Amino acid sequence: MTWIDGRFEENAILTTLEQATNWARQSSVWPMTFGLACCAIEMMATGMSRYDLERFGAGAFRATPRQADLMIVAGTVTYKMASRVRRLYEQMPDPKYVIAMGACTIGGGPYFKWGYHVVKGVDLVVPVDVYVPGCPPRPEALLEGIMRIQDKIRSKKLAKDRAGLPPVPYRTGQIRLPESMQSTQDLSHLVSEAASAKSERVVSRGGGR
Repeated sequence: MTWIDGRFEENAILTTLEQATNWARQSSVWPMTFGLACCAIEMMATGMSRYDLERFGAGAFRATPRQADLMIVAGTVTYKMASRVRRLYEQMPDPKYVIAMGACTIGGGPYFKWGYHVVKGVDLVVPVDVYVPGCPPRPEALLEGIMRIQDKIRSKKLAKDRAGLPPVPYRTGQIRLPESMQSTQDLSHLVSEAASAKSERVVSRGGGR
């Protein structure tokens, strides 16, 4: 018997407005119906009966961005399509989230070196919340990405001055140097050491010939 037993009537639920709002949002994630390449086939398979995306409340794919709050970028993003993806993102109401699905979406995939027409990462076009790697990712991987989106929604704060940190690893976009490399003198010393080591390797290779 716990301390709360017998203190309230039956069917009583105690919560906060913030928790209730986040629970409603995470249980009714509406993805947008669009796909760019072969990863969209895996996205469609995720919504079928075998994997049943509706279990997570995210199976109601909407045909218009004005009714969607989740964009799953599934497939290769070309420069010609990038402006359309950005327009669709801007037409979505807030709060909105983005999943980058597949290697081509995340960083260009096999088109990274020679694909002059491919954007090297959709995060150059729209802000990405969750990355789902793979070529193509299996439906289980997309389900995991959607659950990470739900974790991020659950940690959202209603107050503007209270920034909620997502309970999953995420990128800040900044590189934090170690304390030993904070000063410019240490950096210049490391750069000079690297340059001297490189010149020594070049000289040794030339002497060997």
